[in-house]
Amino acid sequence: MKTLKVAAIQADLKWEDPEANRSYFDKKIDSLKHEVDLIVLPEMFSTGFSMQPQGIADQGETLNWMLAKAADQNCALAGSLMVVENEQYYNRFYFVTPEGEATTYNKRHRFTLAGEHKVYERGDKPVIVNYKGWQILAQVCYDLRFPVFARNTTNYDVAIYVANWPKKRIFAWDTLLKARAIENMCYTIGVNRVGLDGNNYEYNGYSGIYDSLGATLAFAEAEEKTIYAELSKAHLTETREHLNFLADQDAFELK
Repeated sequence: MKTLKVAAIQADLKWEDPEANRSYFDKKIDSLKHEVDLIVLPEMFSTGFSMQPQGIADQGETLNWMLAKAADQNCALAGSLMVVENEQYYNRFYFVTPEGEATTYNKRHRFTLAGEHKVYERGDKPVIVNYKGWQILAQVCYDLRFPVFARNTTNYDVAIYVANWPKKRIFAWDTLLKARAIENMCYTIGVNRVGLDGNNYEYNGYSGIYDSLGATLAFAEAEEKTIYAELSKAHLTETREHLNFLADQDAFELK
């Protein structure tokens, strides 16, 4: 596909209530104003960023809901969930397609300030999804602060960051999303939440979609809002052929 039509849903999540959040996003998705190829939801969209996964971590219910919504809408659906597997918990990014395929990425950089490293297991590698000819890097929230992990050595096209990024540090979120787009010469999609969570932390969104030069294609401030953008392969090709910054990267490997 030469273009990829994206919707990013910035929402106020219901604290530790997967059923309520599924119902809520049912309505949000069913009321989209445009046909799209990909819908992106925030980090831990079924629960909020909770460190209490016992009894509410997904065992397939929300994943099955994602698969059903993707098939119903005939588009891909992405977002992260708290998941329990073999008695271990993960903050897991899912990318599901209307054909019923699900690609997963376990969050690599756990947010130690909130104790996430004490609850959730660590991912061991980045994951790139191939969807309709687009190479898409899956990332979750705190990953945004670690540019080496997102370093574009494979010419991926899009980086997706799903998050629960609080208002008090929103300037970093806003700035680093643009930086990841510029330094990796890729589209960057950042989807945050709004509202108060169960720990009384405030979130003010600032979800955005940026092109490979860091220009803003779509943006939402502190309100619940769905933003839309159409990504272009021609833009990526023209920019990379003209500037070719990726060819000048230093060579090193992650340990």
